[in-house]
Amino acid sequence: MTEKQDICCPKFEVNKWDNKTFNWNEKLFIKESVPTLFHIPFPPMIGKRMNKLCDLVEKADANMTDMTDALVMFHDPSAFKSEIYYSVTKNVEGAENTSLTGTFEAGVFEGPYNSIPKHIKSMNHRLAEQSKKAKDFYVHYAYCPKCAKKFGNNYMILFAEIV
Repeated sequence: MTEKQDICCPKFEVNKWDNKTFNWNEKLFIKESVPTLFHIPFPPMIGKRMNKLCDLVEKADANMTDMTDALVMFHDPSAFKSEIYYSVTKNVEGAENTSLTGTFEAGVFEGPYNSIPKHIKSMNHRLAEQSKKAKDFYVHYAYCPKCAKKFGNNYMILFAEIV
């Protein structure tokens, strides 16, 4: 396999996402959940859920046309459950179809998974400077672990849903 074949994630464009505001009106996603232990997911479960989501989206031909716009976001409603939101172009048969509506402030951060609390604190500070407040957070990881190693960056987009 060549290095290009070993890279499955599109090159991440920081400027496309960092310090941007997104106004979503019923932005389509399909959703799955995975168990966590104090916000730490079980890696084999993520792989199984992601494979299921990818298969459903492929079968429905519902992939984003520009993969640099595709989002797979994680949301933790509790310390024992994480939800995966996979962006799609239409409803997908056999999946839990959902949508998100609201104003979302995006910030790009770099670091390991366990740095998220630090990034949330930084994002809250950034929002407070603009007299804004987050109601909730969603995280998109720009690269899978293999591609993060290949590209040398572990970027994540923190989406703050504004109150």
